[in-house]
Amino acid sequence: MVPPTEDLVSIPADGVELEGMLELPADAPGVVVFAHGSGSSRKSPRNNFVAEVIRDRGLGTLLFDLLTEEEDRDRENRFDIPLLTDRLVAVTEWLREQEGLAEMSVGYFGSSTGAAAALRGAARLGDDISAVVSRGGRVDMASEVLTEIQPPTLFIVGGADTQVLELNREAYDQLTCDKEVHVVEGAGHLFEGEGELEEVATVAADWFEESLH
Repeated sequence: MVPPTEDLVSIPADGVELEGMLELPADAPGVVVFAHGSGSSRKSPRNNFVAEVIRDRGLGTLLFDLLTEEEDRDRENRFDIPLLTDRLVAVTEWLREQEGLAEMSVGYFGSSTGAAAALRGAARLGDDISAVVSRGGRVDMASEVLTEIQPPTLFIVGGADTQVLELNREAYDQLTCDKEVHVVEGAGHLFEGEGELEEVATVAADWFEESLH
């Protein structure tokens, strides 16, 4: 039996230390790694809400900072998708090296620009990643790898987030894996309306529960 875990972790990646929070329910069969959007962090209230719903399904979560505080002050780093992808892959490899976690299924949840890193990371790691969910994702920033993605991939987009919705529909057409687009009717980019974030969390948790268990 793998006991429940709630650890503040420091993850070596690319010559820096990235802060993260790893939470695992007892005997979790899989863990969802979060890649947040520009200007956000592991403390993002939206991602933490989604993570809590995912943990309620018996899956673990790892929320971490893609950049150090110093790196985040340089706005260009926030949009350096290759750098963010390298960090995500390095964190995934670190996760695999932790005691009791090597055989766990891993999923990616990416928001905004973090979704581009999640898609690129999934393309690079192939069948090491079991599922991908994008929330309001800038999936166009991963356009050249979309045909390489293997795991089941879900795009969640706000119906009123028209530009991002169009980009998601174009990217969806290029995916060759199991795929789905879920439109939260009337929602903007941040899913701030009543019940909108709850819908995001439920749909994402459903997707991961089916793919990671």
